[in-house]
Amino acid sequence: MQRGHAPGARVPSHLRDEDWVIRRLDLSDDGGHALTCDGLSELVRGTSAIFLDRLEDDIQVHEPARTELFQDLSDDFTDSLLYLESQRLRRVANDQQIHRAHRVVMKAADYQRLPADKGLKQARTRLLIAEGVGLGKTLELAMLATELDIRGRGRRILVVTQKSMLTQFQKEWWSRFTIPLVRLDSAGIQRIRNNIPSGHNPFNVYDKTIISMDTLKGNKEYRDYLNKSRWDIIVIDECHNVALRKSDSGSSLRARLAKNLATKSDTLILLSATPHDGSANSFASLIWLLDPTAISDPDDYNFLQRLEVERIII
Repeated sequence: MQRGHAPGARVPSHLRDEDWVIRRLDLSDDGGHALTCDGLSELVRGTSAIFLDRLEDDIQVHEPARTELFQDLSDDFTDSLLYLESQRLRRVANDQQIHRAHRVVMKAADYQRLPADKGLKQARTRLLIAEGVGLGKTLELAMLATELDIRGRGRRILVVTQKSMLTQFQKEWWSRFTIPLVRLDSAGIQRIRNNIPSGHNPFNVYDKTIISMDTLKGNKEYRDYLNKSRWDIIVIDECHNVALRKSDSGSSLRARLAKNLATKSDTLILLSATPHDGSANSFASLIWLLDPTAISDPDDYNFLQRLEVERIII
């Protein structure tokens, strides 16, 4: 390994003519090192790649001692302030404070910060947001997703909702939070499959996607593709529709699908204005998606178990 090839070192324009920063260094099978790098320049920004130092020609990292200093001649030092702000926005937060969600295009009420506040305090964020219609569950969820994303825990997001809610989710998340959700309806999935090699998983093409429960429920092939994918955040909207009810076979299929989704991500968020329909067993099936140990007997919730359930409900 050459001197300076360490995590955090910058490789300016010497690696495939693009700028990179080394994130990780591992031994490779050829006796050299594998450099996991994140792209910095325009064409590769937001992507990552692995390079073998024995195959690349003279990987040169930036030496801080060679840094050239320039005088900022802009009015009120605007260029310097913009640069410092860009570096601050790239910083990965590791605390439990809200850094960006309160600066989006909305006037958030204090109660709308609760999901983000509570979710950031959990090692594995598993929440049921149960609020009335019109109180902003979609926006509260996006605030939490924004904070998880800047912590490296929200790059891949899957939202499962009703067909009638697809457009609203996309509009609210993009216009207010600049989070692009790609719609994976039947036409969208077919369009993706036409542009990727045969056998590739269409759910792995885009990082942030939205799909209706009916699309998944009605196509076994899509469910198989989904079973082979992994996500940072999975959202199930109108989650009362996936509660287990013995008298409804359709509900049982949705419940099995939700149970499978719950294992595909560390972060699971359930949304519903009516999570409890009066059936203890149905409500317990929702809580089991978040934490299988929270309720041991769905017909008899003792005091301690109710406290455990309150930990994951907002």
